[in-house]
Amino acid sequence: MVQDDKSLLTRLNQHGVEFVIIGGVCGIMHGTTLVTTDLDVCCRFTPSNLRRLESAVKDLHPIHRLTANKLPFELTDELCHALMNVYLRTDLGKLDCLGSVKGVGDYEQVLKHSVVFQLSYGNFRILDLDTLITSKEALGRARDLEAVRQLRAVKERNERGQT
Repeated sequence: MVQDDKSLLTRLNQHGVEFVIIGGVCGIMHGTTLVTTDLDVCCRFTPSNLRRLESAVKDLHPIHRLTANKLPFELTDELCHALMNVYLRTDLGKLDCLGSVKGVGDYEQVLKHSVVFQLSYGNFRILDLDTLITSKEALGRARDLEAVRQLRAVKERNERGQT
């Protein structure tokens, strides 16, 4: 399966899902050269937003990729009120939807620390550079610390360009 972030992002936008791009794809948008194998977003975990998410991926054979029995992604009213994160595998690749970001907070906090990023296929909210660095530092995994190193270099380059 090939990861198709463009198509996943387009679907989320078309269905009105409230989300902010975080993680590796966000880092790439800021200018890192790291490779990522999934699309990480922070979503508003309300029943209406989760239903929009479900609608956006429904025809992509979504399954909960971190469950032992790989259940299909089918929401119930009970699930809409209980879910905190959703980790999906779809026909277009992996989509991880988080209700909060380590080192930042819940969706509302993530939204406050986001900026609009324009692509040829739409405008998307992404974590701002400083907040992405904070979140990667909080995660502390080797790949996140490598991202921090690259993100700091991007920040320095940006600051030199502005002075």
